[in-house]
Amino acid sequence: MLKEPLISPNLTEILIKALSKLQQRLCDATKKTFVKHQTIKAHLLPLTNVCFDKEGGRCLTGSYDRLCKVWSVDDGQVITTLEGHQNVVYSVAFNNPFSDRALTGSFDKTAKLWNVFTGDCLVTFWGHTAEVVGAQFNPSKETVATISMDSTARVFDVITGQELATLLGHDGEVVALDFSSSGSHLITGSFDSKILLWDTRTKKCEGAFKGHSEEISNCLFSFNAALIASSSMDKTVKLWDVRMMNCVHTINTHSDEVLDIAFNAKGTHLATASSDASARIFNMTNGDFVEEAVFSGHSGEVSKVCFHPAGSLVLTASQDTTCRLWDTATNDCLQILDGHSDEVFSCAFSYYGDSVVTASKDNSLIIWR
Repeated sequence: MLKEPLISPNLTEILIKALSKLQQRLCDATKKTFVKHQTIKAHLLPLTNVCFDKEGGRCLTGSYDRLCKVWSVDDGQVITTLEGHQNVVYSVAFNNPFSDRALTGSFDKTAKLWNVFTGDCLVTFWGHTAEVVGAQFNPSKETVATISMDSTARVFDVITGQELATLLGHDGEVVALDFSSSGSHLITGSFDSKILLWDTRTKKCEGAFKGHSEEISNCLFSFNAALIASSSMDKTVKLWDVRMMNCVHTINTHSDEVLDIAFNAKGTHLATASSDASARIFNMTNGDFVEEAVFSGHSGEVSKVCFHPAGSLVLTASQDTTCRLWDTATNDCLQILDGHSDEVFSCAFSYYGDSVVTASKDNSLIIWR
């Protein structure tokens, strides 16, 4: 029996050219300067979070005004207003790569699934007894996980809204979660200073990563899920071996609370952001863990850090009202994104790396291209 080729011969050359262009576009990222494209007075009250859709044509915002809005990146106009939460909308996410649904978590103790084109609420996820501070789609988009100040995480069916599991095990508020790339596992980080590993099929806890002495601020899987990174108010970052369930490295070079962490796409580098007004880059290749750069220049705490998709740039957001772009090859600050009048607490690259969004307590977001 003949097998149908995955790519027909007449499309091979087209595909190779398209991939070459994409590679060149990503590699040329550091040669470009980002220019302010749109300043959007997005909400009546401060924003809480922001994210891009897969294509980079829309962004999603949450706010203290209880609304979530979908914005056009091109013209800065609101496309859809998602209205229905009874308190602060704290967490927002698209179901990328489809980007036709939005997931929001709110201080009203619920999460909601929305049609981003019509603004209709499709499902409300009930069960938490305190503020929902995080909500995330699993990679297959069949379930969602939520975390709450009620010390639990919960897993829900996307279609029916039925609660599939309550993940019990933390002794404090749960403030961070992340799915592995395969979706087989989930991690949660808590104010109890622990990170718990969950099997998403059995809904059972497979172990606890203990070693931090204060609250967890974030926790992430590496792309291959072999490692977990965690940041804490104890001024450290720890790297954990998932299979052995032990800490393999501790970063203690920050002089104040570590507020955020990010892996690059290849899993070779880790970025950290701290209240000490700096960000740092660590090289993890060949089993080593070496500090490669200290990004100093902000005059206030750095609350958010993220990598460009190609890994050639790092973006930081700060209390000093600015964001900065850093070159990972030279460790120089390439550009200061200055335009907000209050603390910038969230920032993100688009999937293709050609746009940046920054969100501030001044109630606005700025699109840079």
